[in-house]
Amino acid sequence: MEKMNAITLEGVKEFGNKKLVGFRVVCNDMKGYGKEIPEASMALERRKSEIKQLLEPVKLIGAFKAGEISEGDDGYWVCFEVHEFEDLPEDMVRLVVPAQKYATLNFNGHASEIFHVYTHLHQWINENGYKRVPDQWSLEIYSKWTANEDKVDLCDPVL
Repeated sequence: MEKMNAITLEGVKEFGNKKLVGFRVVCNDMKGYGKEIPEASMALERRKSEIKQLLEPVKLIGAFKAGEISEGDDGYWVCFEVHEFEDLPEDMVRLVVPAQKYATLNFNGHASEIFHVYTHLHQWINENGYKRVPDQWSLEIYSKWTANEDKVDLCDPVL
């Protein structure tokens, strides 16, 4: 029997500033991101002991901007959240995501399907009178990530 993915719309949540440390992945196309993001996630998991002041070491955070962006904002950040930036590990980057309001959807399934799940979230945003803000940071907060299954909160910035 085929396993069904679970999608739960969580509504709108506000998050304060997030200080993130990890790897920045920049690719030419979605296929490249599909290969490079999982590799960066596993590398970061192996090296998380190098990151000082981890806030929640079981939550991996992906950050990206969906709209038109500058070259400096291009890509996908694979990170852990920290209390403060301290002694950044070699070859890792830091990113501050400002406080923002997000429409949030919880997804349990395979990472390759996440891109299509955003359709449900965008539809909910439109139906509930919110406006997407694609030039702000979107977040994907993973509480589980494996080769076969992910548990992730998709957080799309809204007004």
